Formats: sequence, structure tokens, C-alpha cells
Amino acid sequence: VLFSDIEGFTTISEKKEPEELVSFLNDYLGAMTDIIFDHSGTVDKYIGDAIMAFWGAPIEQDNHAELACRSTLKMMKKVEELAPQDTNINSRFGIATGNMIVGNIGSYNRFNYTVLGDTVNLSARLEAANKQFGSSTMIAEQTYEDVKDNFYCRQLDLLVVKGKTKPVRVYELMAEKSYSDAEQTEEIISIYQKGLDHYLNKKWDRAIDQFKKVLSLKPKDGPSQTYIERCQEFKEEPPPKDWDGVF
Repeated sequence: VLFSDIEGFTTISEKKEPEELVSFLNDYLGAMTDIIFDHSGTVDKYIGDAIMAFWGAPIEQDNHAELACRSTLKMMKKVEELAPQDTNINSRFGIATGNMIVGNIGSYNRFNYTVLGDTVNLSARLEAANKQFGSSTMIAEQTYEDVKDNFYCRQLDLLVVKGKTKPVRVYELMAEKSYSDAEQTEEIISIYQKGLDHYLNKKWDRAIDQFKKVLSLKPKDGPSQTYIERCQEFKEEPPPKDWDGVF
């Protein structure tokens, strides 16, 4: 299941006339929906500028996670093309894979073919959690396991998301492995992972050095900037001795 949202949409809407806003929103939702349909997805609903979609139902699909991830990367690229010249628009995506209840849910007078369950809630939380990292697409561990052979991903964190007590390992979806800049992406992931390993071992300065190397290759890399800030905070106020890296 996938949730997507436009970053800072409230701010964008304040700057535009209603007619212009509706025109943009219809173009945006239309383009995103076309991409989801092209990748055999089911659009569940629109919630303002947000989109909820799922794969694997009503027709079973063996490669549902791959279809969701490929769809998301296409949507990210399309958002860049759709953004008006005077507006910086980014979309955030959350994807989770697992068991869900699927069917017609609602009242006697009105119902919706939709999905429910813990996996759906997780996906929505992951979309929102991108704010913490400056990332665009956060995927759950099961999704990562299903797509790691075909897509470049990197671990973001061990998170305890709102409404859950157990930490979940989350990853950023970066690119397909057939991507033209594959060599640089591999280098970024390798350096970033070294930084993350140092961070988890409480070697703050070494971690900062690695994350700065990532920024030299990808200057606006949100996750690296986030970890540099965390390392600096932990240098001032170290975590407890039994800290296990969970955020």
C-alpha cells in the first residue's frame, strides 16, 4: 500500500487563486493516477492533495512491491515536470508490504473498496516520517526485502512510529538498478552506510566525516544532514548506555 502527499501544500495553496490551485491539483492527481494505473495499481482515494493506492488486489500480483516502487519513482520524476516555475514542489511517499483486509467497507448507503490494517497504518506513518529525514520515499523492511535486487535502497533508521511500540527498520527508495548514474548511487550508499555504522557505534566524529563525504557528492542529501545534526546533539548530550539506535 502507498500513501503520497505534496510537501508544504498548505503554503502553496495560500499563494494561488482557487481556480489556479484546482487546475494544478487536477493535473497533478491526473498524472499520478495515470502512472499508478500504468503499473497495475488500484487508486483507493484522494484526500485533498494526498493519494492512497494499493497493489495485489482485486487481482493477485506476485510483483506487487516492485510495481509500487517503480510507480513511485516515475511519480517523483513527474512531480518535477509538473511543478510551476515559481513553485518548488516535492512529494513524499510511504510504502509498506504485508497482510491487509481488503473489501467493501462503509455504510449501508455508501461504501469504498479499500484496505485496512496495521500495514496500512504503517505506510501512512512512513509517508509523514520523511519529514524527519528530508527524504522523498520511505519503505518498510518487508518492501525492501521484496525489491532489494532490483532497486537501490539505503537504511534510514530504526523507528518507533506513532501508534506502535516495536521499532521498524525503514529504508529510502533511491533508484532502479538500471539507473544511468548507478555507479555514483552505489558510492553514495557505501559511504552513507559507513557513516551509519559509526553512528550506531557512537563514533560521532567519524560518522560526521562520512556523512560530509556524502554531501560532497549529493549536496542536498537530507538523511546525511539529519545524521550530522543528531551526531552533534549526541556529542553534547550522549544517549543512555543501553541505547540501541532506535529513534
